[in-house]
Amino acid sequence: MSGELDGKTAVVTGSSSGIGKHLAERFAAEGANVVTNSRSKERAEATAETIREDGNTAVAVEADVSEKAGAERLVERAVAEFGSLDVMVNNAGISHISSALEMPEDEWRRVIDVNLTGVFFGAQAAGNAMVEQGGGGQIINVSSIFGSIGVQGRAPYNASKGGVNNLTRCLAVELAEHDVHVNALAPGFIKTALDEQTREEKEEEDEDAGEREPWPRYGYEDEDIENRTPLGRFGSVDEMGNCAVFLAGGGHYVTGEVLHADGGWLAFGWGSKGE
Repeated sequence: MSGELDGKTAVVTGSSSGIGKHLAERFAAEGANVVTNSRSKERAEATAETIREDGNTAVAVEADVSEKAGAERLVERAVAEFGSLDVMVNNAGISHISSALEMPEDEWRRVIDVNLTGVFFGAQAAGNAMVEQGGGGQIINVSSIFGSIGVQGRAPYNASKGGVNNLTRCLAVELAEHDVHVNALAPGFIKTALDEQTREEKEEEDEDAGEREPWPRYGYEDEDIENRTPLGRFGSVDEMGNCAVFLAGGGHYVTGEVLHADGGWLAFGWGSKGE
């Protein structure tokens, strides 16, 4: 690795699996001191241990980022352990698949609390630390293309990610005077555990119906994504890591932006390349 983050300290929330785990490991490989996170101490520690086994530096912090105290504990540990906070990645996210009209209230609130309120608390805690220490910093909020489009069966997820996009812009404007850059990374369809969760929903539909479900369909198959994406494939966590390292490294005149890493999904007006 090129060591683009040498000497920097980064917190990555929700870093026990998927994109978050890869970002934590990639940042560490690029020279950063990393604070890993999960609501489970064991899962956060597993990622930190993998990083340390590779000869890099990481500590694990158990915290629920939907609670303000949890987000503050993450930032405080980073500063106490490594002396400063340079990069905050608000990645933790969950989903619930259901029609909007049947969406349980507790599931709506749970998704919004983690995906949107958790991002705010993380950015707030990181922003305060960065302003206090001086020297600026980078806050990266992990959003989704679902924050810019409507997708059936995912009302709270869509709403939360749309909120993250505009929250990112608001924070960027407020924190610019302190040289704190705030941007969002909005992946398209990436091969992760969250993708598999949605795929399981599709498999259940197939078992119930014995054939392709009529509209609205809440699940999808590989060909659905490949035909809808100009690049013709799913994205990878490695590609998301490349985008995140660019944003985390600084030295760019970029703030308040939503970087859509989606293989051209949002740019594609035709809708499908296949049958």
